[in-house]
Amino acid sequence: MGILSSAKPRGKCSHGGAADLTSSKAPRGGISKDERRSDNVALHTAAVTVATTATLQLLDDIRGAAGDNNYLRFMGIARSSVVVFVIDTTGSMKDDILEAKRVVNEIIDSKKGTQDEPSQYILVPFNDPKFGPLIKTTNPNVMKAEIANLTAEGGGDLPEMCLSGLQLALTGAPASSNIYVFTDAVAKDIELKETIVALIRSTKSTVSFFMTDDGAGARRRRRGVESSEATFETYNDLALASGGQAIRVTKENLPQATDVIIDSSTSALVIVLQRARNPGRAETFSFLLDESLNNITIYITGNTITFTLKNPAGVTQKQNEANGELGTVQTVGNLYRVRLASNKQTGLWEISMNSNQSYTLKVTGQSTIAFISDFVETFEGPHPGYALISGRPQAGMPAMLLVSVLGRKGPASVKVADIALVTVSGSEVVGGTLEDMGNGKFLVTVTKVPAGEFVVLLNGTDVVSSTVFQRQSTTQMSVSKVTIKAVVDRSMEPGKTFTLPFTVRTDATGGSYKISARNDRDFKMNVPGSIAVTTGGNATGELTITVPANTPSGTDITLTIEAVAPGASDSNYAILRLSVVTKVTDFTPPQCEMVIASSVDCPADPAACSSAFWQLSANLTDGVNGTGITSLKHRQGAGSLTHTDLKQTVVAAAFNASCCSLTVELVAVDKAMNVGTCRISIVRNAGPPSIALSLPLLVCLLVSALFTTSFTDLLI
Repeated sequence: MGILSSAKPRGKCSHGGAADLTSSKAPRGGISKDERRSDNVALHTAAVTVATTATLQLLDDIRGAAGDNNYLRFMGIARSSVVVFVIDTTGSMKDDILEAKRVVNEIIDSKKGTQDEPSQYILVPFNDPKFGPLIKTTNPNVMKAEIANLTAEGGGDLPEMCLSGLQLALTGAPASSNIYVFTDAVAKDIELKETIVALIRSTKSTVSFFMTDDGAGARRRRRGVESSEATFETYNDLALASGGQAIRVTKENLPQATDVIIDSSTSALVIVLQRARNPGRAETFSFLLDESLNNITIYITGNTITFTLKNPAGVTQKQNEANGELGTVQTVGNLYRVRLASNKQTGLWEISMNSNQSYTLKVTGQSTIAFISDFVETFEGPHPGYALISGRPQAGMPAMLLVSVLGRKGPASVKVADIALVTVSGSEVVGGTLEDMGNGKFLVTVTKVPAGEFVVLLNGTDVVSSTVFQRQSTTQMSVSKVTIKAVVDRSMEPGKTFTLPFTVRTDATGGSYKISARNDRDFKMNVPGSIAVTTGGNATGELTITVPANTPSGTDITLTIEAVAPGASDSNYAILRLSVVTKVTDFTPPQCEMVIASSVDCPADPAACSSAFWQLSANLTDGVNGTGITSLKHRQGAGSLTHTDLKQTVVAAAFNASCCSLTVELVAVDKAMNVGTCRISIVRNAGPPSIALSLPLLVCLLVSALFTTSFTDLLI
């Protein structure tokens, strides 16, 4: 693809198109698989076929290496709810740890086998000065055992490494996870606050804090340092930024507050309304409840609050009515939890709040009518499009969002009326211009972005029930006049230093911009402390990361770079995912040499299959210069697989199955993650045994009854 030059290697095919100057050089034309045009019609279909086949083979190799369950999670075809616990393990946390154990066991036992069963469990303990490790498992029994092993010890009357543990959770958990933090002390590592906010915005995970107060815990300070930031309000700010709650209770009342975890560790959770006021004032909020919503819950956090809830028929219920016509009201610490009755009315509801102190309000429910949104920016070139913004959108420019909407029967079952940006702590609503891009996707352009923190609000009609609905994003966002960008174009290698250039631009006052960077693996970094940027200009800097020599290949690193304007008047961040990959020299998949170990005599009548059996044996190798086989398993077959030690040069495998299971596929993976598969199908006996080969990808050599291949379909 030559945009600036027509030069290309001899015999190399061109991408094609008017922007490709190389397409005029022999071989002329192009083979672009992206679109069919007059200049590439002859080769377009062939290019698409080759690309599709290669992609399918790659995905199948990933499936073979990762296993079916992990592959389904990788493709997003799995229950999306992920439950993450970040737990303070200092000596004063004994009761809190017991409650966390109880909640985990209740989630696992009550939701196992249901659609609400979490797809993954994550645990991050923290103390002082240690935090971690991050424990991740899909096995609920493993999670039970890990949290049962937690003990409260050490610490004392000092703040803990809470934000370090939370950072580990945010970088180790999948996006849109639910994270629950248990602590009775303020954060010692308060310098991580902005990094945590950046990670919350990037991952769109929801963080809720359960802070128990024994009378002294909330007043703890870092010894020798008086920090007005290191208070309970730090947790409140982070929870609000993520759409979570900061719940403050006594240790005795903690079990009453953890119902929030049971509520939110569920599938298809959506936000109907989210608001915050600081300071509080008398105000009435309206929200729409549609027919698709179930398990509707209202959460209010704050002190000295009164409120009145009213349904569309005018029926009301106050905060002091524990059991009323509209639902149940539970009060614990600074939390009000209102659970609406199952016979709730659809339509416009109201809740009138009255308090002169700060409070938060959130209305949630379960529904398959939902949306996701990302801020994007345009890029030009031969194939122009939209790229995701990793940091805050640029101030003074129209904000663009890509919004994907899901209905109960697909995108066509929802009609979108409008999409707007709404301030959480104010009342400003800024509408956007919608461009329908098809299949439930919309490009939204907002010419004027609200000042301060805002969320995305979507209104529409559910075609199934003909009722109007509203949905809101959870994570708060704001704009910035500072932009920081870095592009990762290669992987890091163990034992080597990695250099990453970055660019800082400002549309505000120039000067010395403070630069800071953190990575979640604690790799040593050399970061410039500042960079000089002129007004309306940009400047380039670079940082280096030293990767320890013993870092396993496949390790991922989350890097956060932040640029702060002079006087801390503005800031922005960039978040990058980096990988450590050992230089690959082994590109050959494992080879298998198969031998039929017993005569195949499966009866022609399928009803008699259980009384007959067949066996096979195979020798697997990874070649002379291979890295060695690390795993061997079978799929698409019901039987038993045994094999010799994988460390041997030749691994002997044996598979035994009844004639009710006629197909098996052996999958071997080497240390370089090359995947070799061998598929065997048995034909029911209809005469003398015969052997036939069907080879869709490779040409194989059959010698007597033995043959060797890296990808074989064998039909017996």
